[in-house]
Amino acid sequence: MTPSVRLQEMIRVIRSARTQGEERGIIQKECADIRAQFRQGDNGERSHSLAKLLYVHMLGYPAHFGQMECVRLIASPRYSEKRIGYLGAMMLLDEKQDASLLITNSIKNDLSHSSQYVQSLALCTLACMGSAEMCRDLAPEIERLLRASNSYIKKKATLCAVHIIRKVPELAELFTPSARSLLSEKNHGVLHGAVVLITELCEHNPDTLDQFRKAVPELVQIMKGLVTSSYSPEHNVAGISDPFLQVRILRLLRILGHNNDTASDAMNDLLAQVATNTDSSKTAGSAVLYETVLTIMDINSESGLRVLAVNILGRFLLNNDRNIRKKNTLFSTYCTLLFLLYAPPSGFYCSRALELSLALVSAVNIRSMMKELLIFLSTCPPELRSQTTSGIFNAAERYSPSKRWHIDTILHVLTTAGGDVRDETVPNLIQLITTASELHCYTVHKLYRALVKDISQQPLVQVACWCIGEYGDLLLKGECEEIEPVQVTEDDVLDALETVLQSHMSSPATRGFALTATMKLSTRITDNVDRIRSIVSIYGSCIDLELQQRAVEYNALFKKYDHMRAAVLERMPVMDKNSPGHTNGDTSGENKEPDPSKPKPVEAGLLSEPASQVCDLLDLLGGTDTPLQPNPAPTSTPTTTSSADLLDLLGGLEPTPVLTETMRVYEKNGLSLEIQCDKQTETEVMVTLIGSNSTQNDITNFNLQAAVPKSVQLQMKAPSGNVIPAHGLGQVTQTVVLNNPNKVSLKIRIRVSYSNQGAMHQDTVQIDSFPSPACQPSISPL
Repeated sequence: MTPSVRLQEMIRVIRSARTQGEERGIIQKECADIRAQFRQGDNGERSHSLAKLLYVHMLGYPAHFGQMECVRLIASPRYSEKRIGYLGAMMLLDEKQDASLLITNSIKNDLSHSSQYVQSLALCTLACMGSAEMCRDLAPEIERLLRASNSYIKKKATLCAVHIIRKVPELAELFTPSARSLLSEKNHGVLHGAVVLITELCEHNPDTLDQFRKAVPELVQIMKGLVTSSYSPEHNVAGISDPFLQVRILRLLRILGHNNDTASDAMNDLLAQVATNTDSSKTAGSAVLYETVLTIMDINSESGLRVLAVNILGRFLLNNDRNIRKKNTLFSTYCTLLFLLYAPPSGFYCSRALELSLALVSAVNIRSMMKELLIFLSTCPPELRSQTTSGIFNAAERYSPSKRWHIDTILHVLTTAGGDVRDETVPNLIQLITTASELHCYTVHKLYRALVKDISQQPLVQVACWCIGEYGDLLLKGECEEIEPVQVTEDDVLDALETVLQSHMSSPATRGFALTATMKLSTRITDNVDRIRSIVSIYGSCIDLELQQRAVEYNALFKKYDHMRAAVLERMPVMDKNSPGHTNGDTSGENKEPDPSKPKPVEAGLLSEPASQVCDLLDLLGGTDTPLQPNPAPTSTPTTTSSADLLDLLGGLEPTPVLTETMRVYEKNGLSLEIQCDKQTETEVMVTLIGSNSTQNDITNFNLQAAVPKSVQLQMKAPSGNVIPAHGLGQVTQTVVLNNPNKVSLKIRIRVSYSNQGAMHQDTVQIDSFPSPACQPSISPL
């Protein structure tokens, strides 16, 4: 029986195994025979035994004992053994194996072999598993083979040079002169390798771009020859002449023409010719048109050429081939969005494209789409920044692949456009950071670097101060696996916080974050407590009342309550956005479909304050004056509701009025606020706050905030608007649901803020009693 039949016989026996256990038994027996063959030395059967072992390796069984046999066969003078040896090296060895270093000398000898097939084996092996050390040793040999006369060797040498550049980028200069000369070759395989090599050189060393831009006319001529060439069976794929080479050339042209008018002008005519003469009905033609459109979008092309690219994308979407349409829909939309986002100067098109791009973000394309959106954010018009940041935050929260990616994305936005983000961004990011306990060290290091670099972006500074106060001990340790740690001293951290406190760019809220962070560090550091006490005491006479109150309280912790300071300033627990204890305000996490019958609600930023701010609302209001007490004299106001069916049933009788008891809780500056109880059970109360305006001017920016005891859960529905018409011609209502599982005495504190004739007003009212719920009088039978 011949050796090849023995291999075939082994394959047949293994495939005929009925159970996995039977298969393992056959494999173990064959591996034992292979080991015995290897121990017998040079008996002419080693190559066949290694071939059988490679098949065993393909099935997933251990085959590491064949590594040294690969080294021996590579050194053999017989081609049949070299072939199996090199194949085994590519399958069983990698750059991490010590045995791979043993074949370096054999590869070097075979690269100078007289047979082109032996040279090809050595080149393929080096390109497949060559380590950085092997690449450094053999790079001169590869550069020599790039100038060989044999096209077969040139083709493989170029691909091997690509591998060397990826492994050892500093060797790129060695191949630059030879790469340019390869473009004059007629062999398509050599041309393909040359284009790939030049692309790799340009990507790894931007300094070579100017040198290779001189080759743009030559690349254009090669591409024109492919587009206009007659039928060639050797290179034709579905009627397209060598689409693989065309795609590679277009990618290289895209790199060379980026931000370069001269190179872009040289390829405009070619791109127009490719776009009009390439058949998109087949996959090969679609692939060429893909790259053509991408190249048009990325270079400084003419406006007419961009319109042509958009038309091509439209044809993709209308293609009757379901396979092509399915593959091209997202790609076409993505490229169209790039065109709309960057090309037209009109803000209208940019806004519509932004809305469409945000709607198309999904878990599959979140990384690529977010990359483009962040690039757009850095250059978008000022009027679109707020919309862009909000869309990025919503998409990141919904589709983030990891918490670290989520945090990095938000920090990138805060660094780029921190002044255009909404108020709830800071508490939401803080909540995200607290839940990612494994990223606390990474986050505090990254935020500290951002704080030292720039303190003009107030939301970023607030989050950085909060993190430094909470996790300052991790920052001072200087140990972080996810990022290169920064050696920071206690004085460095306090200097950064003091800079924020003293900066004219810091808002009162930012100074509050910095002061609290400084105070918290008093329990996390040991050598600078006196300095912290001095910083805090300075702000005890601050003109800002909120900052002054905090400083006075912190000074009391240092003096009278020093024994409680460590407990009061301990690290915050993990904040759950949807937990009852955390959300004493608007439950913004619930997404509900809007009722088309109701007026359109205002933006989310005007509906309610962030969850963390609502949690602390009782504390924030604690330092205010005595709140306005509600009017103890409730009034009953009849409210009529009409029903056409009821009138038809009763023969035109007037509808029965629903008696609703309301109680006025606030009246000032022409604004009246009444409360009405719609529903009441043992554990739940639903009330409606009604605002009316008796002045001659509209009241704008009307906003209500509410706070309740921690044992009570509060949910504020969306208000009907934020503008109350003058002369009592309209009202603004907002429904509040109070869940009282512990059946405690209900109290609610309302903060009313509004603008009247350009002046801002803000008042507080506390409600200790509620009116009776609405009742429907009984109807006597007819």
